[in-house]
Amino acid sequence: MSVALVTGAAGQDGSYLVERLLAEGHAVHGVVRREDLVGPFPEGLVLHELDLGAPAGDVRDLVTTVAPDEVYNLGGITSVAQSWEDPLGTVATSGTGALVLLEAALQAQEATGRRVRVLQAASAEIFGEPASSPQDETTPIRPVSPYGAAKALAHHGVHIARQRGLFACSVILYNHESPRRPPQFVTRKVTRTVAAIAAGRTDRLALGNLDARRDWGWAPDYVDAMVRALRHDTADDYVVATGEAHTVRDLVEAAFRHVGITDWQPHVDVDDALLRPADPSLLVGDASRARTRLGWAPTVSFDELVGRLVDAEEPAP
Repeated sequence: MSVALVTGAAGQDGSYLVERLLAEGHAVHGVVRREDLVGPFPEGLVLHELDLGAPAGDVRDLVTTVAPDEVYNLGGITSVAQSWEDPLGTVATSGTGALVLLEAALQAQEATGRRVRVLQAASAEIFGEPASSPQDETTPIRPVSPYGAAKALAHHGVHIARQRGLFACSVILYNHESPRRPPQFVTRKVTRTVAAIAAGRTDRLALGNLDARRDWGWAPDYVDAMVRALRHDTADDYVVATGEAHTVRDLVEAAFRHVGITDWQPHVDVDDALLRPADPSLLVGDASRARTRLGWAPTVSFDELVGRLVDAEEPAP
């Protein structure tokens, strides 16, 4: 039985990944923050309370104790908006914390002689304002947010660890959604409020930049790409994306269309207070490498994704 260590086990991606690894018969250890210990968690998951911004010795001790064959680093700050509120904390957890984890895995490998494979969940935000679209693994990295900068630091750390002999992969994830996405994210805000409007519980939806374009996919598909990347013969970087760009306005229209509302504009207000200090205008990924080398492809279309999210919502009070 192989041993897997998953940071961010309480999050959207972490929860899907933990369920998959347990179903495959692995011994799975999940790292969560104190506030996430409430769960619920699947039977068989071994929990460890640890913040990725903790002292390096604590991270090293955890890796030594667990002795994992596979490490999936999905933890850290997951919200671009939150990163503007706490840029130093974002760098400590999503940036420096990843470097510490990579170093701990490398030390464990050198001490035991057993290969440790590490996957870093990177983000399309590392590209910031790209000069061209779609982006691939060769696109210049120039983030425009604290979140993107922290993820870029971790992404570069993967390359350094790989040069030192660690099997380390970085999957550059574009936006991916599911009913497990926290409600403060724009997708859930839209689908939750639209479901409430359809139920007659409210009539207004306030949003920021309706023209922001994103490449949205189905979260379980992206978790599948992570596993494929880490178990491939060669460690590499992979863009994971659908290759289709949609605006927030497209998202809103699709959600209202799913509940039978075609005249949706009167329900939507643009609130300048919700605008980000910097918001990449066009992020769409070219996942050709993942398709060719990993045999990966997205399975859920944009309209189907939005419909699934709306159907899963409980109308807001």
